[in-house]
Amino acid sequence: MTRILGCLMALLMLQMYVFGKSPQDSLLKELNRSIENAPAYDALKMKGIDSIKRTLANAGADPGARYQIYQLLYEQYKVFNFDSAFVYARLMEKLAGEMQDPLRLTYARTRIGFILLSSGMFTETSAFLSSLDVTGMPDSIRSQYYLMKSRFYYDLADYNQDRYYSPSYIHQGSIYMDSALHLLPPSSFEYQYNRGLQYYKMGNLTAARNSYPDLNQPGLNYRQLAVAACTLGYIYLHAHQTDTAIELMYRSAIADIKSSTKETMAMYTLATLLFEKGDIKNASHFIEKAVAEAVFYGARQRKVQVSSILPIIEQERINTAEERTKSLLIYASIVTLLLIAVVILVITVTRQVRKLKVAQEIITAAHLKQQEINNQLLEANKIKEEYVGYCFNIYASYISKIEKLKQTLEQKLTENKPSEVKYLVNSINIRQEREDLFTTFDRVFLKIFPHFVEEFNNLFEPVNQVVLRENELLNTDIRIFALIRIGISDNEKIARILEYSVNTIYAYKTKIKKRSLVPNEEFENRIMAIKAL
Repeated sequence: MTRILGCLMALLMLQMYVFGKSPQDSLLKELNRSIENAPAYDALKMKGIDSIKRTLANAGADPGARYQIYQLLYEQYKVFNFDSAFVYARLMEKLAGEMQDPLRLTYARTRIGFILLSSGMFTETSAFLSSLDVTGMPDSIRSQYYLMKSRFYYDLADYNQDRYYSPSYIHQGSIYMDSALHLLPPSSFEYQYNRGLQYYKMGNLTAARNSYPDLNQPGLNYRQLAVAACTLGYIYLHAHQTDTAIELMYRSAIADIKSSTKETMAMYTLATLLFEKGDIKNASHFIEKAVAEAVFYGARQRKVQVSSILPIIEQERINTAEERTKSLLIYASIVTLLLIAVVILVITVTRQVRKLKVAQEIITAAHLKQQEINNQLLEANKIKEEYVGYCFNIYASYISKIEKLKQTLEQKLTENKPSEVKYLVNSINIRQEREDLFTTFDRVFLKIFPHFVEEFNNLFEPVNQVVLRENELLNTDIRIFALIRIGISDNEKIARILEYSVNTIYAYKTKIKKRSLVPNEEFENRIMAIKAL
């Protein structure tokens, strides 16, 4: 009887295993295979890019041909690497300006706006879009412009998550979306995708699902599949159909990898959903991949956004491992009389401890990297705060002086004392005012970077180090590189601030770099590496 019962239980478990496998299991395996093959996909992508770059030599001085090649390179890079895409979009803009071709120029600027928006630079995108005028442009350019404006407001609503402003942003985005859809063929993928996106943003989930293109239709490329599956996943997620949303995020992430797309949210969202379901192992694996893609793409906001959940998942992974270790130890104490079981448990515990150390090292590395980013942001904020206060104090001081001078001049003019007015004007010591301005700048700078002079001199032999005079905070040599350290690297701007010619500033910098212990091209990097207090 016992044997029969055991056989029935085994058959029942086998049936549960066979019929209990969900589509997510096969999608999980396919995604893991895609991650393993990702270097091959990226190598193929780079091979295509290199092939396009080689055609630049054949283009010669033909501006039209060069513009077309820059456009091809931009399209290759736009979801692959932010910096390269931005560079080629700018080259398109520059070349179109030289050609005096308003059509090409407007198109290039829409591409710049797209890449700025993809990186999350809302302020820069807003200013750039405001400068664009697509009046009289072809439908293809106007539709892309309206789609970009629509996405700008939709992304702004998602970023703010504010009950007051977000509905207004969504409404504004939908207005631009209507303008774009009016210019797109209703049967095209782009029309169906953006119509569904519009319904989704407006809260009509049923209409959004019905409007989206069939993900299994022939002719759909990996990029189209990735964006459609990802957005459709969000729609099902808002409809509380989490399993369907996860399956769609799997499909989107797989398509992103196969198309070498690095500007993506599918992997990040998938990791978050799996983490919420308690699948810590896969969530950790996928969030690491999402962080790597964000770092490769190079947009700072996306890196911070994706990296924010990494410590949470990794901490939960450690907690799970620690709980598992505790359970093993309790079990070991119960079965201490069984020597073989004890040995097996000790080995298991040892392996778990090693895994914990590896996991801790990964978390520590991620934390240090995140801390470095935070330190850079804190340093930038400190410099901003100090110099905003500095500027306000200077402006307030000069307003006070001007007000006092105005009152005195009015009094002297009323008393008809022109000679005293002339004396009063001549008594203004512009040179002293400039020296006072420099002194105030030096104090504020040294408050932020108290060891700047010392670390600056460490870049030179003792005989070439800067020796400041008594009561001198900074001299011209150091002041030039102090301005560079706070972000003012343009020679013309430095020349205006210090009242020198651009050639003089260039001569100063060249002379100083030649005396240093480090190569000229590395000198300014070493200056930027000097830490604030």
